[in-house]
Amino acid sequence: MNEVLLAMAAGFIVGLLFSFLKLPIPAPPVLSGVMGIVGVYLGGIAYSWILTRFFS
Repeated sequence: MNEVLLAMAAGFIVGLLFSFLKLPIPAPPVLSGVMGIVGVYLGGIAYSWILTRFFS
């Protein structure tokens, strides 16, 4: 949980800094981009689960 809070705080600060400097925010602009990132994360978890479930 601590990692999640630190990541959120870092993202918030980066968002503030980029907005202050009038730069485009370095994040996917639409929900499909965010869902792609979630899919990559879930794929990594599924791979680890499959390895431990069937090959160990």
